[in-house]
Amino acid sequence: MAARRPYLSKSRLISAFQCAKKLHLEKHHPELGMVSSQTESLFATGNQVGDIAQQLYGTDDSVEIAFNFKTMLAETKRRIDGGADYPIFEATFRYEGVLIRADVLIPEGDGWHVIEVKASTSVKDYHVLDCAIQDWVLSNSGINVLSMSLAHINNQFVYAGDGNYDGLLLEIDLTEEVRSMEYTVLELVAKARDAVTGPMPIIDVGAHCTKPYECQFMSHCWPMDAEYPVTGLGGSKAKIAEWVNAGSRDIRDVAISDISAATQQRIHRVTVSGEAEVLAGANEVLDALDYPRYYLDFETIGPAVPIWAGTRPYAAIPVQWSCHIDDGNGDGSLDAMRHEEFLDLSGEPPMRALAEKMIGCLGESGPVLMYTSYEKTVINGLIAMFPDLEASLQGIIDRLFDLHPVVKNHYYHPEMLGSWSIKAVLPAMVPGMSYAGLEGINEGMGASDGFLEAIGSGPGAAPADGRKAELEEQLLRYCKFDTEAMVEIVRFFTAS
Repeated sequence: MAARRPYLSKSRLISAFQCAKKLHLEKHHPELGMVSSQTESLFATGNQVGDIAQQLYGTDDSVEIAFNFKTMLAETKRRIDGGADYPIFEATFRYEGVLIRADVLIPEGDGWHVIEVKASTSVKDYHVLDCAIQDWVLSNSGINVLSMSLAHINNQFVYAGDGNYDGLLLEIDLTEEVRSMEYTVLELVAKARDAVTGPMPIIDVGAHCTKPYECQFMSHCWPMDAEYPVTGLGGSKAKIAEWVNAGSRDIRDVAISDISAATQQRIHRVTVSGEAEVLAGANEVLDALDYPRYYLDFETIGPAVPIWAGTRPYAAIPVQWSCHIDDGNGDGSLDAMRHEEFLDLSGEPPMRALAEKMIGCLGESGPVLMYTSYEKTVINGLIAMFPDLEASLQGIIDRLFDLHPVVKNHYYHPEMLGSWSIKAVLPAMVPGMSYAGLEGINEGMGASDGFLEAIGSGPGAAPADGRKAELEEQLLRYCKFDTEAMVEIVRFFTAS
C-alpha cells in the first residue's frame, strides 16, 4: 500500500502536470538537474510576496505553522481542532499521501476562506490546478472550505513608501472553477504516483519543457553535449523538438531542406562552414558616427514588492550605469577612453541622482551607443518619474544608436549558437573576453539580486561591510564590462 501512495507535495504534482518524466527525475535523479539563477530568484520573490501576504491578511493573534515536517501536521490539527478563530498561515494537511501547505486560511463562520498567493501578475491555468489540489486535500481532510481564492500581484499598485502594501495583491475567487476539477486532480495524482513508483516515463522533448516553468533537466533531456547543439538554431521550440526527437543532436545533423526560416538557414550555413560570417558594410555605418561617442549601459531592478515610493511591482528601475567616452583623439581602445559610472548602495532611491549624473556625463552632442533598445526603455521610464528632466532625457533618446542590428545584420559565428546577445557575440569576436570569466556577478539577474542584497532589499538593512564591499566591486565590474564589450565590438568592425 505504501508503494501505491508515495509522498507527493503539491509542487511535485505540478511537476507531473508539466511532465511525468520531470517528476520521476526529481524523485530518483535530482543530481541531473540544474537550477538556474533565474529560478532561484523566482523562489526568493515568492517567499517575499508570501511575507507581504502575511502582513496583509494577518491579525494580532494569527499564526504561521513553521515547524518540522511531523509537527507541521500535528500543530495544524491542534489549532483547527481547538477552534482557531484567527488566520493561519502555511497550515499543513495530508490526504492519501498528498501534502499541501495553504498560504492563508481565514475563518468565516463555520468554515474557512482559503487564499493561495502567487508572485505573478495574473491567474494562470496551472494556478487554478494548484488551488484545485489544495481544495481536494482540504475538503477530504475534513476542512469546510467555503471559498478558494488566488491572490496575485497588482502591477498597477503604486507604493506610497510608508510600509503599507494594502492593494499590492488582487484576490480572484476561483471556488467554482476548482470545484469542477476534482476528476482532473484525481487523474493527476494517479499520474504522479506512477511517475514516482514506476520506471522513467518515455516522453519526447517539446514545448512543455519550458511551460509553465523551465525544467531543471533541460540539459539532460535535450542534446546539449553536441559541439553545436540543435537548440542553437533558435526559433520555435516545438520545431526544434521535432528535429531532436527525429535524432538530430547537432545543428549540422539537420537537413538544410527542412529549414524554411531565413535566420535558421543562415545559422545552419555558417555552422556547417565552421567559419565566422562577416558581411561588408558595418564599418561604414560605424565610421560615420560622430564624436564624442558614448557607450552606455544600465543595470535595473524590478522587485515584485516595491521598495521605494512612487514605484510599481516589477517596474524596471535603473540603479546603475556605466559609460565609456571616446572623444575621437585616441586610437579607439579602452585605454584611450574616459570612463564614468554610477552606483549608490545607500538604500535610498537612486533614480534622480542617477539621471542627473547621466545627463551631465553625456552632454548635449554625440551618439550614445547601446546594445538593444533597453536603454531607450529605461530612459523613457526616467522621463515618467521626473517630468522636469524630460527635455534633457529626450535629447539623449534622440542620440541613441543601437549596435545590436548592426551586429545581427553583419556578423555570425558558429559559437554564438543562435544568439546575438552581447554575451554570445563578445567571446566569438574577441577571444579571451567572456562574461563567464567574471567572478561572482556575471549576468543581469545576478546584478539585480546583488544590488538588492547589498541594500538589504530596502533602506536600513544592509549586509555586513565586507559582503557589501564585495558586491559593490562585482556590480561595478559587471556593468563596466558591458560597455567595454560594446567598445570591443565597434573596434572589431572598424579596426584596420
